Amino acid sequence: MDSAHRYLPLGEADREEMLAKIGVASVDELFSSLPREILVQGELPIAGPLSDQELRRYFRELESRNRVAGRDVASFLGAGAYRHDTPAVVDHMIQRGEILTVYTPYQPEVSQGTLQTIFEFQTFISMLTGLPVANASMYEGASAFAEAVLMTGRVLKKRRKVVMSRAIHPHYRETIETVSRMAGDEVTA
Repeated sequence: MDSAHRYLPLGEADREEMLAKIGVASVDELFSSLPREILVQGELPIAGPLSDQELRRYFRELESRNRVAGRDVASFLGAGAYRHDTPAVVDHMIQRGEILTVYTPYQPEVSQGTLQTIFEFQTFISMLTGLPVANASMYEGASAFAEAVLMTGRVLKKRRKVVMSRAIHPHYRETIETVSRMAGDEVTA
């Protein structure tokens, strides 16, 4: 193995075996769908040698030239999951010992982090709204949405039809359709 590739653990035989497995004759064939003018020919034009910090800075500067979907421009490929900001307090909260556990949530003592989070959330919502009680028993958006639809059906007793926007996340739609069907409600979009 030549010194330029001393950090790569695979040899030519390994590379040929992998290419054969995926059904291509060469590495160049993997990139054949890309326009030739965007491919770098030869070695990267990097002045060097560079220290680790200099090389990271160089690649960060290169990366900053890209426009990133979700960061720089809106992307509608998220099926309902779009750009959002996470408050700084979230990192602090999820690292608290009474919330952070290493277990799966199938045993009472293991669920303590989840239960503590629900208690904290309900307490804060109650304080913010001035209401004596608050509910936080929904673990994710689809279940909470479906519960809201069921609650609306209970309040508006004579109405048995649910009208949903087509813009609702497909997973939420499936959950609402399933729950509504079980409740005897008709769902339309």
